[in-house]
Amino acid sequence: MNIDELLRQYEDGARDFVQTNLRGACLSERCLVEINLSQSFLTNANFSGTNLAGANLSAAVLTRATLWRSNLTQASLMSANLSGANLIRANLANSNSDQALLMKADLRLADLQGANLIGVNFVGADLRYTNLSGADLTGADLSEANLTGANLSHANMCGVKLSQTIFDKTDLRSTRLEDVDLCQIILREADGANILNYATVK
Repeated sequence: MNIDELLRQYEDGARDFVQTNLRGACLSERCLVEINLSQSFLTNANFSGTNLAGANLSAAVLTRATLWRSNLTQASLMSANLSGANLIRANLANSNSDQALLMKADLRLADLQGANLIGVNFVGADLRYTNLSGADLTGADLSEANLTGANLSHANMCGVKLSQTIFDKTDLRSTRLEDVDLCQIILREADGANILNYATVK
């Protein structure tokens, strides 16, 4: 399906576009609220500034996709592959990214407040100044991720992997860090004075 046909059908009320091939497509600055692109192939696609609120992108392949400033509030990204994706300033508040792949993704200044990030693979991701307050990161892998300036207040980080993770001026107030190995983190300056006050080291 080409872009023009998808947009025409969407304007006519269609929302289900499961397993659509839109590799490299440019869909920036569009309104695609509640569109269903689950299991679709969206590698290198451009969704910059696009409104994808409530969209279903479960199990979609979004490797190296551009989602800069996109609105993904309450969207489903369960098991989606966003490795290497550009999510700078994206709004993912209250979204569901359970078990998603975000290796080396760029999430600087993104809003993931209250998001479901259980089991997400953030290995090597850039999370500088990201809002993760109240997010559920249970079992997530944050190895080699950069959390400089990130807001993790009231987040659930039980059982997360933190090998070579950078904490610098990170807000950890009321963060849950049970069953976490902190032996290999890179700790520079974290709000809350001492990260060990918030964790059970195993």
